[in-house]
Amino acid sequence: MADSDTKTAAPNVVMVTGGSGLVGQAIKEYVTENDNENTLSGETWIFLSSKDGDLRDRKATEAVFEKFKPTHVIHLAAKVGGLFANMAEKVEFYRENILMNDNIMECSRIYKVQKLVGMLSTCIFPDKTTYPIDETMIHNGPPHHSNEGYAYAKRMIDTMNRAYNEEYNCNFTSIIPTNIYGKSDNFSIETGHVIPGLIHKCYKAKQDGTPFCIWGSGTPLRQFVYSRDLAELTVWVTREYNEADPIILSVDEDDEVTIKDVALAVAKAHNFEGKIEFDTSKSDGQYKKTACNMKLRKYRPDYKFTSMPDGIQKSVDWFVANYETCRK
Repeated sequence: MADSDTKTAAPNVVMVTGGSGLVGQAIKEYVTENDNENTLSGETWIFLSSKDGDLRDRKATEAVFEKFKPTHVIHLAAKVGGLFANMAEKVEFYRENILMNDNIMECSRIYKVQKLVGMLSTCIFPDKTTYPIDETMIHNGPPHHSNEGYAYAKRMIDTMNRAYNEEYNCNFTSIIPTNIYGKSDNFSIETGHVIPGLIHKCYKAKQDGTPFCIWGSGTPLRQFVYSRDLAELTVWVTREYNEADPIILSVDEDDEVTIKDVALAVAKAHNFEGKIEFDTSKSDGQYKKTACNMKLRKYRPDYKFTSMPDGIQKSVDWFVANYETCRK
């Protein structure tokens, strides 16, 4: 069932789709820990999981809106996966995300939601582009072929946000995080993203006394944002950012790291002392997709992100403590 705080009479109801996932749980943790009169006065938070309704189905989505009557929606629910899942299931990644996004947007219009915040991804940007990428460059060319199903579905959120704003004066916007990691992630080696997948791989290598094998060369560059940081910034966007155009939520360009850097940080967090290998027969995906967070820094010049080693240590500690029950 959906979770909410006890302020049932509050005028604002913030409904988070995908509330049981990585970012949804981070937002829940953040708003719970900051539940005081200064920050949550007049807000009730609802965190949806797939048990509350199939958002790919219009009638099920309408039933969710009718039940909770949200004034604000943070739309995180999506079909997501790592590089190899995206390559194998382009049709499913496109269709399922398009259906969810369309249902959430149209229901938000019909039920007169005051603010809708959708979630995009840096993988939606053109494959052939100049760096760093910024919010104005989303539609400048086709995305990387490896995840074009997911990428085109996510691009349509930006297109439709502006269309709903122009035609119906809806306050719809979107955030573009770089690679997210943290507690409550999907730690599957086959379908998870890079950091949770490496955390699980290293755990098994340590348990089995085998080498820690990383797919690819380890040379690609990425910017990683810790889920708790993204949660805090997403709540800020929901309350205070009112442009239809998206905003990149990312660490600074100087904080870009290689996959090898990540693997070494994971090994250190696990106290892994075995052999580390790179399987270069596996695809690397895009070499880099450096994102510019200048717009964010204009609004939040002093925001301090969690460092990658600290975030990985927290993620590893959570994974080990919750190994039996976490998604893997």
